[in-house]
Amino acid sequence: MAERKPIESWLTDMDGVLIHEGVPIPGADAFIKKLRESGKPFLVLTNNSIYTPRDLHARLRRMGLDVPVENIWTSALATAQFLGDQRPDGTAYVIGEAGLTTALHDIGYVLTDHEPDYVVLGETRTYSFEAMTQAVRLINKGARFICTNPDETGPSAEGPLPATGAVAALITKATGKKPYFAGKPNPLMMRTGLNTLGAHSETSAMIGDRMDTDVLAGMEAGMQTFLVLTGLTGPDQVENYPYRPSKVVDSIADLVDWI
Repeated sequence: MAERKPIESWLTDMDGVLIHEGVPIPGADAFIKKLRESGKPFLVLTNNSIYTPRDLHARLRRMGLDVPVENIWTSALATAQFLGDQRPDGTAYVIGEAGLTTALHDIGYVLTDHEPDYVVLGETRTYSFEAMTQAVRLINKGARFICTNPDETGPSAEGPLPATGAVAALITKATGKKPYFAGKPNPLMMRTGLNTLGAHSETSAMIGDRMDTDVLAGMEAGMQTFLVLTGLTGPDQVENYPYRPSKVVDSIADLVDWI
């Protein structure tokens, strides 16, 4: 097996790697600090499309993690870039929050419920039956179905919440049309992120807490992959998958010296 080249750029998931339920994971502050001091390109990734990078920058900063706006990459940004490449200056009917609508406005998209090119489904805490019904009708009339991410549930202090993937399944059942998911585990999100950094997969690494999204997407994009055991995938679950991360570590604290 060929030896991997030194890591020159880093991509890391946010929830389960840097923070957990609004609290920084020990070592996250040291990891971000050393990344910034090193000058190496990096991105903090999230499949959550609710917040804009500015929102996330402010939220992380309140937790003691100083991540610049330009170093945050969301599934909403990846979705917008994909749509901008596919159909510049298009139209979309959107179910989602400011993170998604802002990203689409920024690429010149018009948001409308009149014969849109796309129905775009993202994360929201207030999925409405009326909006889902409108989405079903527009897709049946020919709108293409796009989703920011396939996560079926999301975390909350009270327990799991239905998320984009679950609502997408409802719309698919009603229309017979499956969506295209832009976020993890689609390696598209990794590749577009690397492109924004001007980085190459051969010298990049992906850190995540989930085998089925973070590790899979990083591996398929050609990067080294690190699984941390502070999130959803436990140590006893790693062997259940037909692929492996490059390395398994207890937490982000174990990777500070890798930078």
